[in-house]
Amino acid sequence: MSDTLKTVPLNDVHQQLGAKMVPFAGYNMPVRYSSDLDEHHTVRRAVGMFDVSHMGEFRVRGPQALDLIQRVCSNDASKLVPGKAQYSCLPNETGGVIDDLLVYMLADEDYLLVINASNIEKDWNWIEQHNTEGADLQNISDEMSLFAVQGPKSTAALQGLTDTDLSAIPYYSFVQGTFAGAPDVIISATGYTGAGGFELYVPNQYAKQVWDAVMEAGQPHGLKPIGLGARDTLRLEMGFCLYGNDITDETSPLEAGLGWITKFTKEFTNSENLKAEKAAGVERKLVGFLMDGPGIPRSHYPLVNEAGDVIGEVTSGTQSPSLGKGVGLGYVQTALAAPGTPIFVQVRGKNLPATVVKPPFVAGTEEA
Repeated sequence: MSDTLKTVPLNDVHQQLGAKMVPFAGYNMPVRYSSDLDEHHTVRRAVGMFDVSHMGEFRVRGPQALDLIQRVCSNDASKLVPGKAQYSCLPNETGGVIDDLLVYMLADEDYLLVINASNIEKDWNWIEQHNTEGADLQNISDEMSLFAVQGPKSTAALQGLTDTDLSAIPYYSFVQGTFAGAPDVIISATGYTGAGGFELYVPNQYAKQVWDAVMEAGQPHGLKPIGLGARDTLRLEMGFCLYGNDITDETSPLEAGLGWITKFTKEFTNSENLKAEKAAGVERKLVGFLMDGPGIPRSHYPLVNEAGDVIGEVTSGTQSPSLGKGVGLGYVQTALAAPGTPIFVQVRGKNLPATVVKPPFVAGTEEA
């Protein structure tokens, strides 16, 4: 392991559980404990727990907090109330996306931004550069652990660990309270799997206490630890974007199908150009597609039309464990983006047929 890799607080626990550890976003992370297939089905059918403590967290407070968030984020954070979360992105000045993120409103003038691990430094520098009015901005990424407990049996597995009625937390909402004896835990319903469940934001000193309590409470419900391999196939079955693959510094939020989080009711970074882009119409769009027969699409495989002309490329692809078929996301020319459009994926020199479909590829249990 490289000396430069960071570790999550429970690194030793994952190794004791037999996890295969791999470098991911600058961290030594568990990619799987048993098999990706077994872990995927565990989350879809029962309940699993991911350690995603590599994610970044920034606290933004004070009278200027909302103004700063409004200027750097595409979504309209003025719609938030305490206890609600919002999906958003940080547009850059050239039409692309610096990162996608979650904005939590903890209280009046008090917000938590949750960002991708690989972008912590980039996002911090960007937001700090725009913090010209003096909002209180803190990087608390190294103080927080984050566990995602996902699956249809999540509520049953976790309810005994808290007095909070978990079944009463709507999608994209959260509560703060005591969980498994640990104070100040954010219990959030913003999952990335489509299988239902909760995220637990835990101060590091209580991380092992909470992890052990969930593992024990979840045992009768079939709970298992789950790695990043299954996390990727689960999010892809829902058509959820992954930063660095489906959205990047070069992809417009409008091209990526994120017009719903791009609100022109306010000014934000590059909003005028994005507004003009919306009016003119985008030349390419991110679409989902399902393979018609055998073949697994992979990132960067060319997408072609019937004549063999390149019309785009795969940004994310896998064999869907739930469907037993290849599924993917990719950018294609707008004229070929309608559901039902036949396209082809170039796999090792062969053009394999696929059909554009509107994600999710499988039915989720936490649709907003």
